[in-house]
Amino acid sequence: MKLDRIDIKILSELQKNGRMTYVELAELVNLSATPCLVRVKKLQAEGYIGGYTAMINIGKLGPVLTVFAEITLRNHRRADIARFMSAIQNIEQIIECHVVSGDYDYLVKFVASSIGEYQSLMERLVEMDVGIEKYFSFVVLKSPITKYHMPLTNLFHI
Repeated sequence: MKLDRIDIKILSELQKNGRMTYVELAELVNLSATPCLVRVKKLQAEGYIGGYTAMINIGKLGPVLTVFAEITLRNHRRADIARFMSAIQNIEQIIECHVVSGDYDYLVKFVASSIGEYQSLMERLVEMDVGIEKYFSFVVLKSPITKYHMPLTNLFHI
């Protein structure tokens, strides 16, 4: 499927508000409701839309700790990488994991109830012997800018 500027605009608008009606969406992208609905269904079928979710203001629920950890593995064989990924896959406190270039291998984002919980998680990972050579932790003090949507219309000039 080749996307056009209307498809990009539909994706851009849906990521900002996935609960809007097709009539509202159609108005924002200058289509009538039925063609807009057809495009959205096609975008879903082709995998451009992976799902819909609610953005929870976790700070309203209570205090949480966000930590970014730079993790370096001892070895970089496929089996070592697979063992590490398997170990972190189901840890709910890990909400992002990025393979990065530079001095370390992974940038991992944790959310935890306390520094103690985070430290216990890291100690458990190290004790599991999943190939971690070293890690450095960065505790987030404040997040003055947090965006949940990508600048699609700027990234993809169609």
